[in-house]
Amino acid sequence: MAIAISQEAFDDMVRENMEDLGMDPDEALADAVEALTLQGADLAGIIKRVPGEAGSEEVNPVMRVLDELKAFASGRSGKDLDSLVSSLDELHVLCSVEVLDNAAVAARNGGVEVLVALCASAGVTQEWLLVSGLKALSSLVRDVGSTEKFRQSQGPKIVMDILKGALESTDILDGGFSVVAAASAGNEVVKEAFMDLKVDELILQVMREKSNRKVQSLYDAIRVLLTPDDNRVVASQVYGYSRKFAEIGIAEVLVNALREQVAPSSLPSACAALKAIAVNEEICLSISENGGIDVLLQCIDEAGVQKNKVIAKCCCSLLSKLAGSDANKANIIQQGGFDKFLTLASRFSEDPSVTQEVMSLVQVLTLRSPEHAARAISLGYGTLAIQAMQKFPSSAPTQKQACLMIRNLVVRNPENRTILLKEGVEMLIRKAKAIHGSCKSAATDALRDLGLDNYNV
Repeated sequence: MAIAISQEAFDDMVRENMEDLGMDPDEALADAVEALTLQGADLAGIIKRVPGEAGSEEVNPVMRVLDELKAFASGRSGKDLDSLVSSLDELHVLCSVEVLDNAAVAARNGGVEVLVALCASAGVTQEWLLVSGLKALSSLVRDVGSTEKFRQSQGPKIVMDILKGALESTDILDGGFSVVAAASAGNEVVKEAFMDLKVDELILQVMREKSNRKVQSLYDAIRVLLTPDDNRVVASQVYGYSRKFAEIGIAEVLVNALREQVAPSSLPSACAALKAIAVNEEICLSISENGGIDVLLQCIDEAGVQKNKVIAKCCCSLLSKLAGSDANKANIIQQGGFDKFLTLASRFSEDPSVTQEVMSLVQVLTLRSPEHAARAISLGYGTLAIQAMQKFPSSAPTQKQACLMIRNLVVRNPENRTILLKEGVEMLIRKAKAIHGSCKSAATDALRDLGLDNYNV
């Protein structure tokens, strides 16, 4: 774990380098940074400055904006609400630039606490103020340190109260659920806090209003709440949360949102949210029974026509998850899925990432199913794998996915081995194995399942 260090301690070290060791300012600063880094200190949010040369507000504009916000929160500011909104918007812009350390600087210097307080004190009638405050807050909470400050400041309850009182404002809902997503990322305790406050029931209530289905952050919040991404936790509770989301009907509402053509910009997030809920066969089957597979196949057709690879990939990924159920596999194929996926691959023939998703989906559909493997070969999926390997030799993910799909096409279908070997698949697999280390295991298994004795060479 990184060692915590304050701005004052950092400044003192630079000052000591100059006064006690006689270093010039630039040397003293560089030495402090290097020494503390070697000691494992956490320098995120530390302003690297030479004490006395410039105030923190001159070194980093975030400090100036924070001082303005703190003055307003304490009643010491003579500025009006419009000026406050401008400061909040400026902070949001500054902290949204990921290449800079602005968010860490703001979080280290009380930014999370002051923003939570400002949002708590703002009334729902001050919509423009709340929207700016929530956006700024969502840009600050990016790591465990900042999300813990959010939790300790009663952030989950304050944000939930705001959301419950603003069900008619899509802008406040968007800002509020952005905070839910940002604050829950990588923090199991914050996820639990939101679940204790019944965020799942609030999400269902919000989504039942069709006009709210354009609120993309709502889908992001579902996905993050149901993702086990806190590496400090041995056993995450999110699997249980996913089942609860499904039990109260959120999966069904998500399918309806897809059916009624959610905004294209929100569709990938909606698919990711539904994928996060589909954690067992029962839920996967219920999604299918509510028309989820029909909707996704239609979306794939439209994505191919519109050449929207983002939507194409997210729909294929969700279908792969649903195809974990054998009943759903049959349903996908009976509805012409194999033909649709092949058409999609041809429309994106120059994009290996789409081809990878198609091959990954076919890999799932043919798993433990000789009948599906025979049909896939007859439709041309063996040729698709070979052409992908020929066309994208430098793409390790493409080569690996082709090998994995080939395995399922041939492992229980000896007749398919003959077909692919005659088309020269062995040379391509051996080449992928030699060039790409990440393909070695998949390539070896593919050669073995093709019936080759020297598969491990």
